[in-house]
Amino acid sequence: MTDQTILQMKNIVKTFPGVKALDNVTFSCRPGEVHALLGENGAGKSTLMKILSAAYRPDSGEIIFKNELFKHSNPIAAQKAGIGIIYQEFNLVPHMSVVENIFLGREPLIGCKLIDYRTMRDEAQKLLSGLGLTIDVNQKVKNLSVAQQQMVEIAKALSMNAELIVMDEPTATLTDREIEFLFGTIRTLRSQGKTIIYISHRLEEIFEVCDRVTILKDGKTVGTENVPDLDKDRMIKMMVGRTLGEYYPDRSTARKGDKVLEVRNITRKGVLNDISFSAYAGEILGISGLVGAGRTELARAIFGADSIDGGAVLIDENEVKINEPLKAIRLNIGFATEDRKGQGLILGLSVRKNISLAILPQLIKYGLIQPKKEKEVADRYMKILKIAAPGIDYPVKGLSGGNQQKVVLAKWLAKDCRIIILDEPTRGIDVGAKAEIYNLMRKLADQGKVIIMISSELPEVIGVSDRVLVMHSGKITGAFNADEVTEEKIMKCATGEVA
Repeated sequence: MTDQTILQMKNIVKTFPGVKALDNVTFSCRPGEVHALLGENGAGKSTLMKILSAAYRPDSGEIIFKNELFKHSNPIAAQKAGIGIIYQEFNLVPHMSVVENIFLGREPLIGCKLIDYRTMRDEAQKLLSGLGLTIDVNQKVKNLSVAQQQMVEIAKALSMNAELIVMDEPTATLTDREIEFLFGTIRTLRSQGKTIIYISHRLEEIFEVCDRVTILKDGKTVGTENVPDLDKDRMIKMMVGRTLGEYYPDRSTARKGDKVLEVRNITRKGVLNDISFSAYAGEILGISGLVGAGRTELARAIFGADSIDGGAVLIDENEVKINEPLKAIRLNIGFATEDRKGQGLILGLSVRKNISLAILPQLIKYGLIQPKKEKEVADRYMKILKIAAPGIDYPVKGLSGGNQQKVVLAKWLAKDCRIIILDEPTRGIDVGAKAEIYNLMRKLADQGKVIIMISSELPEVIGVSDRVLVMHSGKITGAFNADEVTEEKIMKCATGEVA
């Protein structure tokens, strides 16, 4: 790695109606470095990268790439220049093969008409082998794991001779083992002289794999630092203006009330094994465990999304039969799934329509939704949760991840649920939005609601929960109060050891 720059973005300005997304942003990268780009949702990261990919044009400023003024007018031209962007949601065709995806639109030809499949297969195999992945390049992409699909995206970028690759939240849906594999691939690319711009909300990853970090806040450059010169506390303060000690809510207000929910001996063959626990008014109950432990499956069973083979659910000491989500909703149970885009929201609808989804029966009169009441509800919860959107009729798909999550929560708050299950509530959102959601959870618990939080982030589980249950292989293997739980105890239980 040298002091020479491969990319310089100087005094970039971009304004949208009513919003200055980028305000004289300056950003540069060196050849062969992994450079983190951090900031809260709405800080300007995505806009800056869309300008780099030529999806947007800046209002002013200039870009120097490989010592030449960057004047490309569209993303295809930017790709040909050597810039590859791997988005959080992959740009692959599921029903086409790996090799077809890698060379889509750029297939080598024999003569003028016939596709040279042999050359394509050989090149695809070579690219993937160089990334440490051995798979059949003829199989359809839909049959690959998320991590394998990510490797296909990287191979596609390399097939276009990308010298600078942007990775947007690359670990959001990966297991720990897959993350280690990705980090190994990133180090290989760095050793080959490739430059990686790494965007992530998981700050621990920055220390693991990045050389330098540039932080944006409110569309402006806060600064660029060498990663070894930073600690997590300083990094958070640069991003959000407060320290790690102010990150989690004060638990001194917590008051454990009456037992509201009881789960007795829930069993689902091969998935859940004789699970029992209780949850009380006024508490945040954290559920931890490794991927595949059965945490999400437990939540889905309680909510009636998945059937069970045995056991019972009781509310206020009375057994209830919940064999579909609609019955759970009628019992004032809300479930914010980990897949907010696929299962928690209807992306094509507005903020207003999404917030009102769970209370439509209350808004209908003479067979019609009353728009005035619907507007009042949406306005109220937009203000309560501080949802940053141009208005209640703005489409949810246009919001940041943190604001989309707030819309999901608003839907269940509007229903006034007594029991709210949150599955990975802060996945893929920035530290500022995380702190807001933690404080909201505490506030709801203080109002007497039951909050059940499933999370893979141990500091989050420990920092927010009043009690913690740990799962392993479909069983509860540990239970701890807030004053006794540690990461070591959780990991022992999560791996099947005795705490």
